[in-house]
Amino acid sequence: MAVSPVFIPTDTARWGVALVFAVVYLGMFLGGLPRLKLDRSGVALLGAIAVIALSGLPLEEAAQSVNLPTIVLLFAFMVVSAQMRMGGFYTEVTRRVGALPLSRAGLLAALIVVAGVLSAVFSNDIVCLAMTPVVARLCLQRGLPPVPFLVGLACAANIGSAATLIGNPQNMLIGSVLQLPFGGYLRAAVLPVGASLLLLWVWLAFGPGAGASAPVPVRPPERHADAGDDAPFDRWQTAKGLTVAVVLMGVFLFTDWNREVAALVGAAVLLLSRRLHSADVMGFVDWPLLLLFIGLFVVNHAFAQTGLATEAVAWLGAQGVHLSEPGALLVVGTLLSNLVSNVPAVMLLLPHLGADPAAAGVRLALVSTFAGNLLLVGSIANLIVADLAAKEGVVLDWKRHVITGVPVTVVSLAAVWWLA
Repeated sequence: MAVSPVFIPTDTARWGVALVFAVVYLGMFLGGLPRLKLDRSGVALLGAIAVIALSGLPLEEAAQSVNLPTIVLLFAFMVVSAQMRMGGFYTEVTRRVGALPLSRAGLLAALIVVAGVLSAVFSNDIVCLAMTPVVARLCLQRGLPPVPFLVGLACAANIGSAATLIGNPQNMLIGSVLQLPFGGYLRAAVLPVGASLLLLWVWLAFGPGAGASAPVPVRPPERHADAGDDAPFDRWQTAKGLTVAVVLMGVFLFTDWNREVAALVGAAVLLLSRRLHSADVMGFVDWPLLLLFIGLFVVNHAFAQTGLATEAVAWLGAQGVHLSEPGALLVVGTLLSNLVSNVPAVMLLLPHLGADPAAAGVRLALVSTFAGNLLLVGSIANLIVADLAAKEGVVLDWKRHVITGVPVTVVSLAAVWWLA
């Protein structure tokens, strides 16, 4: 992530970059900027353009500041997830689990395990996109209160995605920048993730979350979901996607091959298809997220060159707050992840992890992901579940989420403290 500086900003440019940096992260907090039709990706992109124009940052250096392995890995696994979604895999798995003769607690356990495992290999956001409508309809058909199941789906997807270095964007970033071993990270993360999923199930099955009543539908359900959500199950396309995913997991775990190149090759194999048009697959790639990463890389690099970040970390150290220490990283990581979202938080903290960045990187990956369960706005996966639940007539607002989100986040962060 470090780039050899070519330019040194003047004092005027230094404070101009600092102002742009502040506005960009305000946009991360608000989800956009007031009175402007900008989302987080648009704010990051315009911020990158502004710092280049204000500071005189050469375009070559701006390009070098983008961590290309992270972008490549993100893109490749978006293609893999698109293959699985278009093959109807996620929907079919959810339907089959829902058809099992299980009690309420058993069904909750099965859905939490499925969401957690799938999110560890694919994208937690994609898993929530595909599973939410099916889970909501299943609960309504069975006469079960859907809110605990939907909150459980969101929390399990977030928790499960922390198990591997490919489960979510921030983990991909940490793994690429710090060159963490895939198997080593998995061994460190599996206990905190497993314990957190278990505690999530206990809370929803037997705790206060178990007594949530079924909400009144806000309106008649909308059945015109995205094409990928209700795609018919295709055994061949699913088998093709699963084969590529399993092979990639084997490569990551048992070889020292370049992860990003292997993932690109896997994506290329999936794009070679006589049935799924490449344009349709590319339509499921989250291009705005890739732009968000690119823009933040450039903005953060320009801000780092002002020296203000280093001064801020030194000031924190003088106050006894050292980001290399587990307690400080846990608190700061949790707060930042809920203020500006987990990906921007990770980008801010990565350069300041101290003398043992590998160990701190594992903790940062777990903390930044688990912290997303605290509030409804803490994770894109949470918002996806809430939005799609509303289309099915189910109200899932911040009050309903916080009943489970706060205690689950507290116990999962405690698991990181004790087990990671």
